[in-house]
Amino acid sequence: MPGVPGVPGAAAAPSAPGASAAPAAATDEVASGTWPAPVRRPTGRDVARLAGVSQATVSLVFSGSEAGRRVSDATRERVREAARSLGYRPQAAGRQLRLGRSGMILLAVPNILGPFFGRVLEGVHAEAGRHGLAVVVSSGWGSATLADAATTSRFDGLLICSPDDSQLGELPADTPAVFLDADPGTDRARPTIELDVAGGMRAAVEHLAGLGHRRLGRLRSTHSAYTFRVRQAAFEEAARALGLDVVELGVSLNEGQPAARSVARRLLERPDRPHAVICDDDVVASGVYQAAAELGLRVPGDLSVVGIDNVPVAALLAPPLTTVDLPGEELGRAGVSALADLLRGESVAPVPPLATSLVLRSSTAASDRS
Repeated sequence: MPGVPGVPGAAAAPSAPGASAAPAAATDEVASGTWPAPVRRPTGRDVARLAGVSQATVSLVFSGSEAGRRVSDATRERVREAARSLGYRPQAAGRQLRLGRSGMILLAVPNILGPFFGRVLEGVHAEAGRHGLAVVVSSGWGSATLADAATTSRFDGLLICSPDDSQLGELPADTPAVFLDADPGTDRARPTIELDVAGGMRAAVEHLAGLGHRRLGRLRSTHSAYTFRVRQAAFEEAARALGLDVVELGVSLNEGQPAARSVARRLLERPDRPHAVICDDDVVASGVYQAAAELGLRVPGDLSVVGIDNVPVAALLAPPLTTVDLPGEELGRAGVSALADLLRGESVAPVPPLATSLVLRSSTAASDRS
């Protein structure tokens, strides 16, 4: 992580034993193409020497423990003043070791490049900060990797988002974990927070049917994650209830827009092509836009398109994309809140599926065909 060499304030107290001043020729070294070595961070030993106390006393002052309160006010203030003058920042590692905590949680997502997971991460970071937790994000993990993360004590708890079936395995019973956008039957001993993706899909199908579209194209994910199985089942149920014809092709979401464009061309080059398409995410929908443009088709004049996710690119497409909003930020916040309860040894009440909604923009229009 980039940063400024040295510790703020350290050079202001060169007389402190053990503290090194910044190199006098630092500017010349940079000009000559080399970077000066960073100033050594002041330690608890440096603070103890400057304050005239033992290193154990410094540890007690910054421990936040009951024993630390037995240090006199005058000594405690002397230690803190020495720390301020040196720019000393007590490391959390020792305290975390005593508590048996690392202060970190792992967010496991299937594809770190997926725009929707950026929304989830935004919510996770915001809520984790409220609980004093740091977040590490992992992508492309398997069941063995996850089990290893759960048993090495590197993380206090796990957030497992939109897992593929192949990524799920047995987790140790004592590992705090929360599943997001996952099958509630995956692990009934652990909290699962769902999105109402079925309701969102039904709303999308009903919207197109209400515009007079009787034949729908469907670009569905080929992945086995629970969230995509739910979308597919809801689509089939809604299309059947409304008596719609369906033309359906699978696409790998992890292969991004190029794969979506290729599959969309196959769909749109059919002699009986549909005039409305529902996609399993907004990136796939953007591939449909590209394929339509290549074939001289206008959105929405010749082709209505609906996506799912409502990632930022959806509003930037021309025309802006009608899509199902999945509240990723809310999902992330709810997941961290539940995990924080588990870390405190508290039970977690069931959370109803988070509401989704159809965001109407300009990519859909009334059909002039039966």
